[in-house]
Amino acid sequence: MPGAPRQTETTAPARILGIRAGLLCRCPNCGRGRLFSGFLQVVSACAVCGFDFTRLNTGDGAAIFVMQIAGGLVVFTALFVEIAYAPPMWLHLVVFLPLVLGLSLGLMRPGKGVMIALQMRNRAGQASSDD
Repeated sequence: MPGAPRQTETTAPARILGIRAGLLCRCPNCGRGRLFSGFLQVVSACAVCGFDFTRLNTGDGAAIFVMQIAGGLVVFTALFVEIAYAPPMWLHLVVFLPLVLGLSLGLMRPGKGVMIALQMRNRAGQASSDD
């Protein structure tokens, strides 16, 4: 049937290919299906291979890494510009506030995709509570 999800032959996701697929916002299991149905809403199952994403949960992990990366880049760039050129404060606000917003929004989807791919690779969603 054309609308039914197909099963892939591989049982375990590839190490690097899964992370690359997550970075491209594709299914880390097959590399072809869409990973998101909204901006950050993960699909319940892959439309191509049928992999179930409901057991995986990245939480705020991607947001923490994105804030650290975007904030570090923008803060150190702003400090360099301040020391080297001493522009007025309004210019800092006009340049660096949109830059941090753009970096944060631009890195959020790929960051969450990589976090999902790493969970799949490390089988973090299959952990049991038999401690």
